[in-house]
This record gives sequence, C-alpha cells and structure tokens, in this order.
Amino acid sequence: MFYSAADFPFTRVLQAHVDRIRAEAEAIRPFMVDWQETHLHDRCWQVYGLFGFPGGEVLAESAARCPYTTDLIARHVPAHGAAGFSLLKPHSRIHPHRGYAGSFLRCHLPLSVPPGDCALRVENEVRTWTPGECLVFDDRLEHEAWNLTPEPRIVLLLDFVPPA
Repeated sequence: MFYSAADFPFTRVLQAHVDRIRAEAEAIRPFMVDWQETHLHDRCWQVYGLFGFPGGEVLAESAARCPYTTDLIARHVPAHGAAGFSLLKPHSRIHPHRGYAGSFLRCHLPLSVPPGDCALRVENEVRTWTPGECLVFDDRLEHEAWNLTPEPRIVLLLDFVPPA
C-alpha cells in the first residue's frame, strides 16, 4: 500500500533540500556496507545508517559525515525510526519480503534514479521513483525492489510513525 506523500508535511521539507541531501549521499558512498540480511539480496543492496533501528537513535559517527541530512530528519520528521541512505546496485533485485512489525511507515526520497526498469512493488502495485519526490509505503506488506539498469539507484530511506 502506497500513501500520498503530501499527507506528511515533512516530505515537502525533504524534497526542498534534495540537492544538499544528495551531495551528502554521494560523499559517503565509500562508507556504505551491504545490508546485513543477505538472504534478501545478492550483495547488491548497500546502506549507510544515520539513525538506528528501530528506535531512531542517532548513529553519531555516521551522522557526523551527514550533518545537514541528520539535522533535517531530527527537526522535521516527528516520531522517526531508522533512517539512512540505500543504494541498489545496477542489474539487481531486493527479493520479495515483509518489513518488521510495528507502527512505522517507510519514506523514500529518491536521490539518484537511473532511467529504465527501476521500480518498487508493494503487494500488487508497482511504482517507479522520481528523483526528488518522496514515496511513502507500508513496508510491513510484501514488497520488492529492482534496478535493471546500468547505474545505481540511491534513496534516503526513513521510517516514521504516522500521526493518528
């Protein structure tokens, strides 16, 4: 299930600062590591955390390399959980899976999206990422992502509890 990003005011703030966020993401690419659940991917999904899972505690050393993005999230995303950068390598897939139980929704702010077959499926609905436009979805439902292009896909990924 996808949600309208416009329903969450913080998405407009992130979108307004996409160029600065993208610059920080590019600067930390050498520090990205494979996502620990390797059964979900074939060494094709890399991450760089700013806030830890599930409670959203700041990861001080990582956050120090991305002060602008860290500050935006801390100030504008109420009840956030984990947050960081996610890179999907060229010609790869994140296998179908379900996220963790809880009340979080997930937001992607696409920073670099190559043209071609690069998309996200949640249940039976497929969406493509548009650079600079947030995508909000329920990752507790079955979902998968793929990037069948020759370039990497990079998003700012963050979990948040929606207002009641």
